[in-house]
Amino acid sequence: MTAPAAAERPAGRRHFDTGSLLLTALTVITACIWFFPIYWALVTSFRPEDETVKTMSPLPLQPTLDAYIYMIENSNLLVWYLNSTIVSVSVTVLVVLLSACCGYAISQLRFPGRTALWWMILASFMIPVPALIVNHFIIIADVGLVNTHLGIILPMLIAPVTAIVYKQFFDTVPREFREAAVMDGANEFQLLFRIFLPMNWGITTALAIITFIGAWNSFLWPFLAAQSERMMTMTVGIRSVQDAWGVYYAKLLAGAVLAGFPVAAAYLLFQRRVTQAITLSAGIKG
Repeated sequence: MTAPAAAERPAGRRHFDTGSLLLTALTVITACIWFFPIYWALVTSFRPEDETVKTMSPLPLQPTLDAYIYMIENSNLLVWYLNSTIVSVSVTVLVVLLSACCGYAISQLRFPGRTALWWMILASFMIPVPALIVNHFIIIADVGLVNTHLGIILPMLIAPVTAIVYKQFFDTVPREFREAAVMDGANEFQLLFRIFLPMNWGITTALAIITFIGAWNSFLWPFLAAQSERMMTMTVGIRSVQDAWGVYYAKLLAGAVLAGFPVAAAYLLFQRRVTQAITLSAGIKG
Protein backbone atom coordinates (compact mmCIF):
# COMPACT_ATOMS: atom_id res chain seq x y z
CA MET A 1 0.00 0.00 0.00
CA THR A 2 2.76 2.41 0.93
CA ALA A 3 4.96 1.61 -2.08
CA PRO A 4 2.31 2.44 -4.72
CA ALA A 5 1.33 5.54 -2.77
CA ALA A 6 4.93 6.71 -2.62
CA ALA A 7 5.30 5.97 -6.33
CA GLU A 8 2.20 8.02 -7.15
CA ARG A 9 3.39 11.19 -5.39
CA PRO A 10 6.07 12.21 -7.90
CA ALA A 11 3.64 11.64 -10.77
CA GLY A 12 1.02 13.78 -9.08
CA ARG A 13 3.63 16.44 -8.37
CA ARG A 14 4.79 16.40 -11.98
CA HIS A 15 1.17 16.75 -13.15
CA PHE A 16 0.67 19.74 -10.83
CA ASP A 17 3.91 21.37 -11.98
CA THR A 18 2.96 20.88 -15.63
CA GLY A 19 -0.43 22.51 -15.08
CA SER A 20 1.16 25.43 -13.24
CA LEU A 21 3.72 25.85 -15.99
CA LEU A 22 1.04 25.93 -18.70
CA LEU A 23 -1.03 28.42 -16.71
CA THR A 24 2.01 30.63 -16.15
CA ALA A 25 2.92 30.48 -19.84
CA LEU A 26 -0.65 31.41 -20.82
CA THR A 27 -0.60 34.33 -18.38
CA VAL A 28 2.71 35.61 -19.74
CA ILE A 29 1.50 35.33 -23.35
CA THR A 30 -1.73 37.17 -22.51
CA ALA A 31 0.21 39.90 -20.69
CA CYS A 32 2.54 40.33 -23.68
CA ILE A 33 -0.40 40.60 -26.09
CA TRP A 34 -2.04 43.19 -23.81
CA PHE A 35 1.16 45.19 -23.34
CA PHE A 36 2.26 45.21 -26.99
CA PRO A 37 0.08 48.19 -28.12
CA ILE A 38 1.39 50.24 -25.18
CA TYR A 39 4.97 49.27 -26.00
CA TRP A 40 4.51 50.09 -29.68
CA ALA A 41 3.00 53.49 -28.83
CA LEU A 42 6.00 54.31 -26.62
CA VAL A 43 8.50 53.16 -29.26
CA THR A 44 6.76 55.04 -32.05
CA SER A 45 6.62 58.26 -30.04
CA PHE A 46 10.44 58.28 -29.95
CA ARG A 47 10.86 57.77 -33.71
CA PRO A 48 11.38 60.49 -36.32
CA GLU A 49 8.15 61.01 -38.25
CA ASP A 50 9.47 59.56 -41.51
CA GLU A 51 10.71 56.44 -39.73
CA THR A 52 7.22 55.54 -38.48
CA VAL A 53 6.14 54.51 -42.00
CA LYS A 54 9.45 53.10 -43.24
CA THR A 55 10.34 50.46 -40.67
CA MET A 56 8.78 47.97 -38.29
CA SER A 57 11.86 47.56 -36.10
CA PRO A 58 11.12 46.85 -32.42
CA LEU A 59 13.28 49.81 -31.35
CA PRO A 60 13.74 53.31 -32.81
CA LEU A 61 16.65 53.43 -35.23
CA GLN A 62 17.23 57.12 -34.45
CA PRO A 63 15.64 57.86 -31.04
CA THR A 64 14.49 61.44 -30.68
CA LEU A 65 12.26 63.62 -28.49
CA ASP A 66 11.14 65.74 -31.46
CA ALA A 67 7.53 64.52 -31.25
CA TYR A 68 7.23 65.45 -27.56
CA ILE A 69 8.91 68.82 -28.10
CA TYR A 70 6.63 69.55 -31.05
CA MET A 71 3.52 68.65 -29.04
CA ILE A 72 4.51 70.92 -26.16
CA GLU A 73 5.50 73.87 -28.36
CA ASN A 74 2.71 73.73 -30.95
CA SER A 75 -0.36 72.82 -28.92
CA ASN A 76 -2.12 73.91 -25.74
CA LEU A 77 -0.90 70.77 -24.02
CA LEU A 78 -0.15 72.46 -20.68
CA VAL A 79 -3.56 74.15 -20.70
CA TRP A 80 -5.23 70.80 -21.41
CA TYR A 81 -3.26 69.25 -18.56
CA LEU A 82 -4.47 71.98 -16.23
CA ASN A 83 -8.09 71.57 -17.35
CA SER A 84 -7.96 67.79 -16.94
CA THR A 85 -6.39 68.16 -13.51
CA ILE A 86 -9.04 70.64 -12.36
CA VAL A 87 -11.87 68.49 -13.68
CA SER A 88 -10.51 65.14 -12.49
CA VAL A 89 -9.54 66.28 -8.99
CA SER A 90 -12.82 68.15 -8.51
CA VAL A 91 -14.89 65.19 -9.71
CA THR A 92 -12.92 62.78 -7.52
CA VAL A 93 -13.26 64.85 -4.34
CA LEU A 94 -16.94 65.64 -4.86
CA VAL A 95 -17.94 62.12 -5.91
CA VAL A 96 -16.18 60.51 -2.95
CA LEU A 97 -17.53 63.08 -0.49
CA LEU A 98 -21.12 63.02 -1.75
CA SER A 99 -21.16 59.23 -2.14
CA ALA A 100 -19.79 58.73 1.38
CA CYS A 101 -22.48 61.01 2.82
CA CYS A 102 -25.19 59.30 0.75
CA GLY A 103 -24.00 55.81 1.62
CA TYR A 104 -23.80 56.69 5.31
CA ALA A 105 -27.28 58.21 5.35
CA ILE A 106 -28.89 55.20 3.69
CA SER A 107 -26.92 52.73 5.79
CA GLN A 108 -27.12 54.30 9.25
CA LEU A 109 -30.00 56.78 9.35
CA ARG A 110 -33.72 56.15 9.39
CA PHE A 111 -35.80 58.74 7.53
CA PRO A 112 -38.95 58.79 5.36
CA GLY A 113 -38.25 57.70 1.78
CA ARG A 114 -35.01 55.92 2.67
CA THR A 115 -35.99 52.70 0.90
CA ALA A 116 -37.30 54.56 -2.14
CA LEU A 117 -34.04 56.53 -2.37
CA TRP A 118 -32.01 53.32 -2.19
CA TRP A 119 -33.99 51.68 -4.96
CA MET A 120 -33.72 54.85 -7.04
CA ILE A 121 -29.91 54.71 -6.74
CA LEU A 122 -29.90 51.04 -7.71
CA ALA A 123 -32.15 51.78 -10.70
CA SER A 124 -29.95 54.70 -11.84
CA PHE A 125 -26.97 52.34 -11.81
CA MET A 126 -28.68 50.39 -14.61
CA ILE A 127 -29.04 53.43 -16.89
CA PRO A 128 -26.00 54.15 -19.09
CA VAL A 129 -24.79 57.72 -18.60
CA PRO A 130 -24.38 58.36 -22.38
CA ALA A 131 -28.14 57.93 -22.68
CA LEU A 132 -28.55 61.11 -20.62
CA ILE A 133 -26.04 63.22 -22.56
CA VAL A 134 -28.68 65.21 -24.49
CA ASN A 135 -30.59 66.08 -21.31
CA HIS A 136 -27.35 67.06 -19.59
CA PHE A 137 -26.39 69.38 -22.42
CA ILE A 138 -29.81 71.06 -22.49
CA ILE A 139 -29.74 71.68 -18.74
CA ILE A 140 -26.14 72.94 -18.73
CA ALA A 141 -26.89 75.21 -21.71
CA ASP A 142 -30.02 76.61 -20.03
CA VAL A 143 -28.06 77.67 -16.94
CA GLY A 144 -25.23 79.13 -19.04
CA LEU A 145 -22.48 76.73 -17.98
CA VAL A 146 -21.44 75.42 -21.40
CA ASN A 147 -17.71 75.85 -22.01
CA THR A 148 -16.92 76.23 -18.29
CA HIS A 149 -15.17 73.99 -15.79
CA LEU A 150 -18.32 73.78 -13.70
CA GLY A 151 -20.36 72.75 -16.73
CA ILE A 152 -17.94 69.90 -17.42
CA ILE A 153 -17.78 68.79 -13.79
CA LEU A 154 -21.42 68.73 -12.70
CA PRO A 155 -22.80 65.97 -15.00
CA MET A 156 -19.75 63.81 -14.20
CA LEU A 157 -20.77 63.67 -10.53
CA ILE A 158 -23.38 61.02 -11.30
CA ALA A 159 -21.72 57.94 -9.82
CA PRO A 160 -24.32 55.68 -8.17
CA VAL A 161 -21.93 52.73 -7.96
CA THR A 162 -19.72 54.68 -5.54
CA ALA A 163 -22.65 55.33 -3.21
CA ILE A 164 -23.66 51.67 -3.45
CA VAL A 165 -20.16 50.49 -2.49
CA TYR A 166 -20.02 52.86 0.49
CA LYS A 167 -23.45 51.76 1.68
CA GLN A 168 -22.47 48.10 1.53
CA PHE A 169 -19.31 48.67 3.56
CA PHE A 170 -20.96 50.94 6.11
CA ASP A 171 -23.49 48.16 6.70
CA THR A 172 -20.63 45.96 7.93
CA VAL A 173 -19.52 48.38 10.66
CA PRO A 174 -20.68 47.02 14.04
CA ARG A 175 -23.50 49.05 15.62
CA GLU A 176 -21.55 49.17 18.90
CA PHE A 177 -19.11 51.71 17.41
CA ARG A 178 -21.92 54.06 16.50
CA GLU A 179 -23.73 53.65 19.82
CA ALA A 180 -20.55 54.31 21.83
CA ALA A 181 -19.78 57.46 19.82
CA VAL A 182 -23.35 58.74 20.17
CA MET A 183 -23.14 58.28 23.93
CA ASP A 184 -19.99 60.42 23.88
CA GLY A 185 -21.92 63.20 22.15
CA ALA A 186 -20.74 62.74 18.54
CA ASN A 187 -22.99 64.11 15.81
CA GLU A 188 -23.58 62.48 12.45
CA PHE A 189 -20.75 64.28 10.65
CA GLN A 190 -18.30 63.28 13.39
CA LEU A 191 -19.51 59.70 13.16
CA LEU A 192 -18.95 59.67 9.40
CA PHE A 193 -15.55 61.40 9.25
CA ARG A 194 -14.00 60.11 12.50
CA ILE A 195 -15.31 56.54 12.67
CA PHE A 196 -16.86 55.17 9.50
CA LEU A 197 -14.50 56.64 6.90
CA PRO A 198 -11.26 55.89 8.83
CA MET A 199 -12.40 52.27 9.06
CA ASN A 200 -12.73 52.16 5.27
CA TRP A 201 -9.71 54.14 4.04
CA GLY A 202 -8.73 51.33 1.70
CA ILE A 203 -12.12 51.47 0.00
CA THR A 204 -12.02 55.26 -0.16
CA THR A 205 -8.58 55.19 -1.77
CA ALA A 206 -9.65 52.60 -4.33
CA LEU A 207 -12.83 54.51 -5.21
CA ALA A 208 -10.91 57.78 -5.47
CA ILE A 209 -8.37 56.26 -7.87
CA ILE A 210 -11.05 54.64 -10.02
CA THR A 211 -13.05 57.88 -10.11
CA PHE A 212 -9.96 59.92 -11.00
CA ILE A 213 -9.03 57.57 -13.83
CA GLY A 214 -12.57 57.60 -15.18
CA ALA A 215 -12.78 61.40 -15.05
CA TRP A 216 -9.35 61.85 -16.67
CA ASN A 217 -10.19 59.43 -19.50
CA SER A 218 -13.70 60.76 -20.07
CA PHE A 219 -14.20 61.99 -23.63
CA LEU A 220 -17.83 62.23 -24.72
CA TRP A 221 -19.15 64.80 -22.24
CA PRO A 222 -16.02 67.04 -22.18
CA PHE A 223 -16.08 66.92 -25.99
CA LEU A 224 -19.62 68.35 -26.00
CA ALA A 225 -19.25 70.78 -23.11
CA ALA A 226 -15.84 72.28 -24.00
CA GLN A 227 -16.42 74.37 -27.12
CA SER A 228 -13.15 76.32 -27.15
CA GLU A 229 -9.62 74.99 -27.33
CA ARG A 230 -8.70 76.74 -24.07
CA MET A 231 -11.33 74.71 -22.17
CA MET A 232 -10.52 71.28 -23.63
CA THR A 233 -9.29 68.43 -21.49
CA MET A 234 -6.41 66.18 -22.54
CA THR A 235 -8.54 63.54 -24.24
CA VAL A 236 -10.46 66.12 -26.26
CA GLY A 237 -7.33 68.15 -27.01
CA ILE A 238 -5.46 65.17 -28.44
CA ARG A 239 -8.40 64.49 -30.72
CA SER A 240 -8.44 68.09 -31.91
CA VAL A 241 -4.71 67.85 -32.68
CA GLN A 242 -5.37 64.88 -34.94
CA ASP A 243 -8.11 66.78 -36.75
CA ALA A 244 -5.87 69.83 -37.21
CA TRP A 245 -2.57 68.15 -38.14
CA GLY A 246 -3.71 65.00 -39.90
CA VAL A 247 -2.07 61.63 -39.35
CA TYR A 248 1.38 62.09 -37.81
CA TYR A 249 1.93 58.91 -35.86
CA ALA A 250 4.90 59.96 -33.73
CA LYS A 251 3.33 63.25 -32.66
CA LEU A 252 -0.11 61.77 -31.99
CA LEU A 253 1.29 58.89 -29.96
CA ALA A 254 3.55 61.28 -28.05
CA GLY A 255 0.40 63.19 -27.11
CA ALA A 256 -1.33 59.95 -26.15
CA VAL A 257 1.61 58.96 -23.93
CA LEU A 258 1.58 62.35 -22.22
CA ALA A 259 -2.19 62.13 -21.77
CA GLY A 260 -2.02 58.68 -20.19
CA PHE A 261 0.98 59.31 -17.96
CA PRO A 262 -0.92 60.76 -14.93
CA VAL A 263 -3.36 57.85 -14.93
CA ALA A 264 -0.56 55.29 -15.10
CA ALA A 265 1.36 57.10 -12.37
CA ALA A 266 -1.71 57.24 -10.11
CA TYR A 267 -2.30 53.51 -10.45
CA LEU A 268 1.35 52.55 -9.96
CA LEU A 269 1.57 54.80 -6.91
CA PHE A 270 -1.55 53.42 -5.22
CA GLN A 271 -1.81 49.90 -6.65
CA ARG A 272 -1.09 48.35 -3.25
CA ARG A 273 -4.05 50.17 -1.71
CA VAL A 274 -6.28 49.12 -4.59
CA THR A 275 -5.22 45.49 -4.14
CA GLN A 276 -5.89 45.68 -0.41
CA ALA A 277 -9.32 47.17 -1.04
CA ILE A 278 -10.22 44.42 -3.52
CA THR A 279 -9.02 41.75 -1.08
CA LEU A 280 -11.01 43.33 1.76
CA SER A 281 -14.08 43.57 -0.45
CA ALA A 282 -13.83 39.92 -1.42
CA GLY A 283 -13.38 38.90 2.23
CA ILE A 284 -16.41 40.84 3.43
CA LYS A 285 -18.65 39.68 0.59
CA GLY A 286 -17.50 36.12 1.13
